[in-house]
Amino acid sequence: MSKTVLAAQLYTVRQFAQTANELAQSLQKIRAIGYKAVQVSGIGPIQPKDVKRMVDENGLAICITHISFDVLRNNLAEVIEQHQLWNCKNVAVGSMPVEFRTGEEGFRRFATEASKIGQQLDQAGLTFSYHNHSFELIRYGKRTGLDIIFEESDPRYLKAELDTYWIQHGGGDPAAWIRRVKDRMPVVHLKDMAVVTEGWNVQQVMAEIGEGNLNWPEILSACREANVEWYAVEQDVCQRDPFESLQISYQNLKAMGFE
Repeated sequence: MSKTVLAAQLYTVRQFAQTANELAQSLQKIRAIGYKAVQVSGIGPIQPKDVKRMVDENGLAICITHISFDVLRNNLAEVIEQHQLWNCKNVAVGSMPVEFRTGEEGFRRFATEASKIGQQLDQAGLTFSYHNHSFELIRYGKRTGLDIIFEESDPRYLKAELDTYWIQHGGGDPAAWIRRVKDRMPVVHLKDMAVVTEGWNVQQVMAEIGEGNLNWPEILSACREANVEWYAVEQDVCQRDPFESLQISYQNLKAMGFE
């Protein structure tokens, strides 16, 4: 599986990235595991020039970010400047703001507004992607909210950053969804799902790649077909030290064929 790059989503280690010193140590650990890139999300108020210096010192690229929708609306020029400093081509929003969660009309309105922001980012040489959770899999007749977002937005200006765990959590098929956004997804979020039990109580939990129940051969095959460039490993909640979780995911993905 050549021409792919594994990235660590810094949201996974956010509690260890709130100060410049913490971020520097975390980036060193991530690079030591073997990751060659990171997604910037969930870090503390650290100056962009310092972030750039630290990733450069560790030989890491920044593949994508998560930026709040309000910041994109109100400070887009600053966002563009920051991404150009970081040599980061891809911008994403982590979720659809609550103000749009009003039903089918809200999804349609978000698709329109997101396309407008994406068009402005495109003019600056950047891409704009939407990261899903599971609430977008709610159905409105024959379509889900996620269908609406991607069908009613301009594919030139709104890309996908599909999250495998959350697609499965919402009852979707991660591989099928990945194939649907072929050539429209520069970065995918890889996250596994495991089941734990306590008595008769059953709970779905986030797990390291290959330690849960997702169909990774099919998912990774779909990613290759969809021409995904960056594979970002994320685990919002870890059952162990998050750096250990990132290492387990990395090792398992290497065993699956990543160079």
